[in-house]
Amino acid sequence: MEKKTEQKKNGLIGKSAVILLLAAAVLAYFFIPSVHDLYNEIARMFSSGDFTVVREFVESYGAYAAAVSFALMILQSVAAPLPAFLLTFANANLFGWWQGAVLSWSSAMAGAAVCFFIARILGRDVVEKLTSKAGLKQIDVFFEKHGRLSILIARLLPFISFDIVSYAAGLTSMSFWSFFVATGIGQLPATIIYSYVGGMLTGGAQMLVTALLILFALSALIVLLRQLYTERQKKRKDS
Repeated sequence: MEKKTEQKKNGLIGKSAVILLLAAAVLAYFFIPSVHDLYNEIARMFSSGDFTVVREFVESYGAYAAAVSFALMILQSVAAPLPAFLLTFANANLFGWWQGAVLSWSSAMAGAAVCFFIARILGRDVVEKLTSKAGLKQIDVFFEKHGRLSILIARLLPFISFDIVSYAAGLTSMSFWSFFVATGIGQLPATIIYSYVGGMLTGGAQMLVTALLILFALSALIVLLRQLYTERQKKRKDS
C-alpha cells in the first residue's frame, strides 16, 4: 500500500514538473519578445526546406554550435512535425559526415525519449494537442498491425513521422528500453545515409536531396512490403 502511494506521489510530481515546463515555454513564447522572435525564426528556418539556412543558423553560434544543434533536434521532436532531416544534413555539412551522424543520431534519440516520457506522463489528451488526433490514430492502427516490430519498421520508413511515433509509443504499455533500442537501431540507416550525402551537399543540391529521399523511401517501402508478405504467409500457414 505504501509503495503504491509513493508511486502515485512520484507520478504526480513528475506530471506537475512536465506541465510547469511546458507552461513556462508557452508563456515565454507569448510574453518574452526575444523568445517569440527566436522561435519564429527557427520555424521559418525549418519551413524553408533549405539545409544551408539551418547550417548557417547553427554555425552562427560558434563554439556552442553542436549544443545548439542538439537543442534544435529536441525542439523539433517536441514541436512535431518539423523536418529533422534538414538538421541532419546541416550537421554533416558543418561538422563532417561521421561527426554529424553521431550528433544527429544522439540528439534524435534524446528527442525521442523526451516525446516518449511526455506522452507517458501527461497522457493522450495532451499529446493530441502537441501533434494531431488523426496522426495518432494512424499510428495506433500501424502498431496494431505490426505488433512488437512496429517501432523498428516505423523508424525505417521516412514518410512516417518520427516524432508522432515517439509520442504514440509512450501511450502504449511497451517498456522505455524496448522503445529506445528499436528507435536506435531503426533510425541508424537513415542517419548514416543522410549524413554521408549531407557532407557532400552544396546550396544548389536540392534536386539531389529530393532524389535521395525518394530513393530511401522506396527502399524502406520494399522492406515494409516484404514484412507484410511474410506476416500474411505466416497467417495462411497457421490457418
